[in-house]
Amino acid sequence: MAEEESLARPFYTVLILAFVCSALVAGAAVGLRPRQEANRDIDRQKNILYAAGLYDPAKSIPEMFAPIETRVVELATGEFVPEEIIRPENYRQLKAALSEDMGRALNKEEDLARVRRQEKYSLVYLVKNGEEIQQIVLPVRGKGLWSTMYAYVALDGDLATIRGVSFYQHGETPGLGGEVENPRWQGEWRGKKVYNEQGGFSLKFAKGEAATTEPAKSYEIDGLSGATLTTKGVDNLMEFWFGDHGFKPLFARLKNSKPSKG
Repeated sequence: MAEEESLARPFYTVLILAFVCSALVAGAAVGLRPRQEANRDIDRQKNILYAAGLYDPAKSIPEMFAPIETRVVELATGEFVPEEIIRPENYRQLKAALSEDMGRALNKEEDLARVRRQEKYSLVYLVKNGEEIQQIVLPVRGKGLWSTMYAYVALDGDLATIRGVSFYQHGETPGLGGEVENPRWQGEWRGKKVYNEQGGFSLKFAKGEAATTEPAKSYEIDGLSGATLTTKGVDNLMEFWFGDHGFKPLFARLKNSKPSKG
């Protein structure tokens, strides 16, 4: 009996150590979660500010972000959702896209961005002067060659002119499709028109260099060299999110709510 206990003792020791270590790791993960979530929020705010052209590395990100109004919009209708129904600070739209109540499956004809499922409600970020919307920053995503690309796109108050863009997450090939995160290329987006005068989607990504004469100059951005499929993915995600299944109903509602001039 003593010999059996002696043989079993190392096994129990290892088992206890494994349990203690796993408990410590789990406790550390729980303890770090608030800090990780705070860091994610700071990174999100930074990318929104960058897209809007408001980011200053010398200033506090939360302070710069504080004046920006965060709202939830129902994509199908373009209506803002009251905070008592969905609180923006608690809403996780990528998780919502996967749920039956808050998301929906896209059919092949709809799914231009190849995201498979779409949330019914989206966060949007408003840069305002009083009650006037000066900019609106929108979260977009879509499949590139190897990965889903995530970005924020900022539009001016005319709801047609791009103020800026920030691609903040992707798995595209470094030096090729990975150039979506290149500030020089992102800078080419500024001032380009998403819609033409008739309201149709007009943004294009050229095979090579973009047009230098009007009217094409207003709508074209250089394609990514050596990354045709990534460029096509960016083109598709923009057309999807700025179309009828994306933010176009919101833009129509905002335009109708503007007071007429004259």
